[in-house]
Amino acid sequence: MNATTLTWMRNLGGKFIVFDGPDGSGKSTQFRRFAALVQQQGVGLCEVREPGGTAIGEQIRTILLDPANDDMDLRCEMLLYMASRAQLTAQRIEPAMREGKLVLADRFISSTMAYQGSAGGIPVADILRTGQIALRQCWPDLVVVFDVDEATAATRLSPLLDRMEQKGSDYHRIVRQGYLEQARNDPRRYLVLDARADVETVFSQLLSGLENMLGNLPLRD
Repeated sequence: MNATTLTWMRNLGGKFIVFDGPDGSGKSTQFRRFAALVQQQGVGLCEVREPGGTAIGEQIRTILLDPANDDMDLRCEMLLYMASRAQLTAQRIEPAMREGKLVLADRFISSTMAYQGSAGGIPVADILRTGQIALRQCWPDLVVVFDVDEATAATRLSPLLDRMEQKGSDYHRIVRQGYLEQARNDPRRYLVLDARADVETVFSQLLSGLENMLGNLPLRD
């Protein structure tokens, strides 16, 4: 790893970065690779995933992803995600940021805006108002969206699909557009990567994109 990389990675302490994108985008693979690199560079790290990340959150995750719960009301679904998120924020994210660690999240409120908002039909403004209660002032500094079309994503999913993955191609197409709309509306806080390429190419794009954007992140409110 060259000296330039070492320099920009030192700026990660105290930041809150989310990896997000449609199911099958490869974001979790990139998450693991990036987390390992951060630790190699000696940056304090707190890794979290959604839904889950706490004992309470993992119980909520089981409910949300169980295919047997296919009759779940959309508002119930959104509020369960927010409940898990509220616990995660209070129990892990806020303490880690106070300690100056990088918080790296596999999904966050951007997922709710795309899935339950754009694709589900709940007004995004309502999701954001609910988020104000769940997150208080703990909002991401940067959301990295791993963008992939639904046809490519479908080839990457496990045949044992969870409840959210089982939704049809039209649903996932709208989810993708929801992420892209978020990025268009807030370009300073979103980094969109073409995730159709091979793992090494996407990882290289990720590092370049983060290096370019870290110096331009807006100040935390």
